[in-house]
Amino acid sequence: MLRRLVPALLTLVVVALGIAALAARPDRGTPHRTADFVVVAGVAGLRWEDVDPQTTPTLWRMAERGSIGSLSVRSAHRPTCPVDGWLTLGAGSFAAWNGSRQADGCPAAPVSVEQPDGIGANLPDQESVVHYNQEQLPWDTMPGSLSESVRCSVAVGPGAAVAAARPFGRVDRYAAALPADPAGLLGSCVLSIVDLGTVDGATTADRAAAARQADAQLARVLAARPPRSLVLVAGISDTDETARLHVAVAEGPGWEQGWLTSASTGRDGYLQLVDLAPTALAALGRPMPDRLFLGRPAVSVAGRSAELSAAIARPADADREAAAQRTVAGWFFTLLAGAQIVLAVAVLPLLRRARRHAGPYGPQPVSRRVTATVELLLVAAALAVPAALLADVAPWWRAERPGWSFAGVTALLVLAGTAVVRLAPGYANTLGPLGAVAGLTTLTVGLDVLTGSRLQLNGVVGYAAQEGGRYAGLGTVGLGVFLAGALLSAGWLGQQLPRGWRPAVMVAVGGVAVVIVGSPYLGADPIGAIALTAGLSVAAAISAGGWLTVSRLAWATMAALAVTIGFAVVDVRRPPVERGSLGRFLAALGDGTGGLTLHRSSTANFDTLVNSPLTLLALAGALLVWFALLQPWGGLMRLFGIYPAIRAAIGGTAVAAVIGGVLGGSALDVAGAAVAVVVPMAALASLRVLDHSADRTLPAAGRPRGDGSGVAGDDGPGATGEGGTGGGGDGPTGGGGPSGASVVAGDTLPAAPGGTAPRRPTADPAEDATNAGRAADRPDGPAAVAPDPSPAAPDPEDSAVTADPDRTAAPDPEHSAADADRPPAPRQAARPSRQVTAP
Repeated sequence: MLRRLVPALLTLVVVALGIAALAARPDRGTPHRTADFVVVAGVAGLRWEDVDPQTTPTLWRMAERGSIGSLSVRSAHRPTCPVDGWLTLGAGSFAAWNGSRQADGCPAAPVSVEQPDGIGANLPDQESVVHYNQEQLPWDTMPGSLSESVRCSVAVGPGAAVAAARPFGRVDRYAAALPADPAGLLGSCVLSIVDLGTVDGATTADRAAAARQADAQLARVLAARPPRSLVLVAGISDTDETARLHVAVAEGPGWEQGWLTSASTGRDGYLQLVDLAPTALAALGRPMPDRLFLGRPAVSVAGRSAELSAAIARPADADREAAAQRTVAGWFFTLLAGAQIVLAVAVLPLLRRARRHAGPYGPQPVSRRVTATVELLLVAAALAVPAALLADVAPWWRAERPGWSFAGVTALLVLAGTAVVRLAPGYANTLGPLGAVAGLTTLTVGLDVLTGSRLQLNGVVGYAAQEGGRYAGLGTVGLGVFLAGALLSAGWLGQQLPRGWRPAVMVAVGGVAVVIVGSPYLGADPIGAIALTAGLSVAAAISAGGWLTVSRLAWATMAALAVTIGFAVVDVRRPPVERGSLGRFLAALGDGTGGLTLHRSSTANFDTLVNSPLTLLALAGALLVWFALLQPWGGLMRLFGIYPAIRAAIGGTAVAAVIGGVLGGSALDVAGAAVAVVVPMAALASLRVLDHSADRTLPAAGRPRGDGSGVAGDDGPGATGEGGTGGGGDGPTGGGGPSGASVVAGDTLPAAPGGTAPRRPTADPAEDATNAGRAADRPDGPAAVAPDPSPAAPDPEDSAVTADPDRTAAPDPEHSAADADRPPAPRQAARPSRQVTAP
């Protein structure tokens, strides 16, 4: 009865952990009315490196008094041109101008602004722009949503007219440039948008001159600002093909000396361009439009240095790192995919020759030195991504050649990690390297998430803030590596314990990983948490051995669905502005706009699938596993038979990685990151299992053996409970030899001191000499095959059949029940019993 309740209890634990991790949200402060007027001053191309007390004294003093941050100017077009930035500001969602443009360029023609009455203005192209954003772009953006939310708005300059134009093209009040006394114009409406120009230029002197001119215009705006007003200064767009982080400053009542942040970024000091529209409405105390903005209102949080130069150094350094990351990340993942593919090709001949044949014929095994070298290379390949993450501890982006600096730091960390794994206790064991690599990977990524994900922000294997996809928590690569490391760690730990404890261990370790991934305070990835829950449920279901039966699959599916539904119910009940991605999607399904979300997700999946080097890595890893490791000579099926908890961990990783990538819009990127860790370790463990495939082990004392049976099997799929034809060894067929051969009942083989029985002597002295030479190549030397009259317990690692801690002479009730459902295997005729005595 208790055994039947275990799956249900484990399912409830996983569900509770998943919903608890996803439900709570950190309190970032509630936006409230702080001003009677809002003035938004935009400067295309303005970056923090352009701001200093000499060049921009007005902006410098304003930043000293107010709150500052780094602004991501993502729009519906890459790069964000000035006209796209102004349009996105007025829409509160990703938008783009529909004018003709060159590839990766900006519209050549300027925006046409008409002034028929001398008070307001009209944009004749606005109707086509609205149609373009509504019908041809996947964001369902309505240009002019900000101006539609207030009674009256002012625009100064052509860029501001694009932001302030209503959906039908009307600008309430317009001036082509600031008048001599702008106080009357800025005080005529509650919302004013001012175009201060563009900071651009090929040289530092050109940029400084443009910044100085924009600062002079800003001084006039501040001098004429209405009483009790909030002034927002923003670097509204990029000015070339390179995406950068830009200036964001808020100065007014309630915005004193802090960091700007919003719920859309979840990180102090970072803001999105789409956040400016809801910020303006929240400061004025106006309700949000019925068609919600993609952005969220900004708030000011404490923690900024009182010294402005020190405070500005942080966003300026982040911009330099983000700019370097874009270039370095491309070649890093390309080299990683190429290196792992080359290593996979090099492993193939080793797998073919790794099995040490017991007979006189067969290929000579590969040299121990070559095998050891390849094993270290596999360890280094698996540690490449964690090492690249850890490389951000050193400021490599500040070097004159940031790419070479990153390569040097990463190479040193890979060497250090490989040395740690090599010198770790238990490295000689079959699962020793796998457990060490999984533990280091989980520890590296987990500690980074627990300390604020600082290494992933703008990191080579993290996410870039200027791309506007993620600003906090686990990124795509981090999710793939972390879920692979966590599940492999759980599988390795579960394999060390009795079979009955393995599901509980998988749930305990995996449950902690679910909390880390899904908590808004930590990983902030609800889709990743749901995917990890699905993979964890599958892994826990088969960790004790046996196949993934219909009932086990049902429990795993129920756990994943329960977490998804539970979080969905909690998220939908939140206010609209506080909902997460799942809640917004369900709400969109309710109002009939869910198709746009699906379209955006499918488009993102396709773009990532085609353009990401991780796609190549994922496909190459899948081909290696299917056409090599899972073949009879590949060793992975043998590994799965001996170590069912590792089989469960790898299977759960595959399920979680695929679900997380597809639902998250990153296609095979999550799977590619997981493959970078899992496949090298699976290949290494398969090499070691094949290396011991011809070993023999005596059964434990008192263990009964049926007629014709071999050594009592392990708890893998090849085991049987009746001692029939299935010997239950570590191979797919249950045997201990190359074809599943086993020790025949009646044979007597003395055990070696190391616990491994020697090979049978033959009548051919040359064959005995060959076997002795192969034994001498083993780490434990020729003594492993020396006869010893005293029996010894079998070695769980060097044995062809691994002795589990829960191994007893009594039959396993779980497997007895499982085997009862199978048709009885035909009993083979027992071979004549003969007595074999070792020399």
